[in-house]
Amino acid sequence: MVQPRQRVYQAWKGDNRFFFGGRLIFGPDVKSLGVSVALIVVPVALFCVFVARHLRHQFHANDAGYAILIVAIVYTIYVLLLLFVAAARDPGIVPRASHPPQEDIHYDSLSLTDTPETLQFPRVKEVIVNGMPVKVKYCETCMVYRPPRCSHYSICNNCVERFDHHCPWVGQCIGKRNYRYFFLFVSSSSLLCIYVFAISALYIKVLMDGDYPTVWKALKHSPASLALMIYCFISLWFVGGLTGFHMYLISTNQTTYENFRYRSDGRPNVYDRGCLSNIYEVAFAKIQPSKHKFRAYIQEEEVRAPPANSAGEVEEQVGGPRAKLEDDLDIDGDLSKISQWHNHGDNDIEMGGGNAN
Repeated sequence: MVQPRQRVYQAWKGDNRFFFGGRLIFGPDVKSLGVSVALIVVPVALFCVFVARHLRHQFHANDAGYAILIVAIVYTIYVLLLLFVAAARDPGIVPRASHPPQEDIHYDSLSLTDTPETLQFPRVKEVIVNGMPVKVKYCETCMVYRPPRCSHYSICNNCVERFDHHCPWVGQCIGKRNYRYFFLFVSSSSLLCIYVFAISALYIKVLMDGDYPTVWKALKHSPASLALMIYCFISLWFVGGLTGFHMYLISTNQTTYENFRYRSDGRPNVYDRGCLSNIYEVAFAKIQPSKHKFRAYIQEEEVRAPPANSAGEVEEQVGGPRAKLEDDLDIDGDLSKISQWHNHGDNDIEMGGGNAN
């Protein structure tokens, strides 16, 4: 019976979660996304019911009071869309290799007694970035040399380009292809907190100008306004502080990971090209397409059959080209086994895992 062909997302080796036939890719902790949605939707729903609804007729010119309700609903939908886009797209996952880079293995030193510990294989290389040397490390899980600013995160089990951090509220790694949407989500959430806080305070002022002349009486009449103001004030310390921190990172062309890891080293930032260029790179530069086609079918490697021997051809002698071909295949098989030994329990040492190179 012929087995149906698998798509890329069906044979995915990372720990991501796919939905709608591989059209959406989430992190393994996608359930936390529901908590984030609730933290946004529930306060806004309370705001619309207990605050904005009562302000519809307070501004008689062109029924401006309705704008308070409409802005809250439309802007909340916008914030949720940013959250969804940041969580449901490829953050910049580096494709895995099927075997270690053979050009970097010292074949002349291999022997039958070689083990993963004695195999001579360079774990670090140097590349030039903006005229300065930068070390890149070999990832034993993905079997590739990571590009500069790339890190392997054990929760998602992927190497991510321009890795910033893994956000538990988004449930996804934040990297090269979704950082812009993550920043827009955080900054927009800050503005939403300010909006709800300000309108709730305005409603208390309206009550005080009416039948409730003191702050206590106004708050007692509308406890929802007080609760929303407290909630927004606390939330603003979190999302507002996060917005300010990432504005600093963007202006200096740093990632969260680089800032926490290298802040005490005193090393120069080779990626800093000036404030305006750094902002342009994050906010306006074209986002590169994903390096994966998750819905594509897996292409099976074609196995070339050896040329047929003629009827009178004599079998090749020991040590001939056929024996050399078999030896090469044996080496490739050993390398695959070695890679599997390394992959067992492999975590990136940069991310605090237990791997020891």
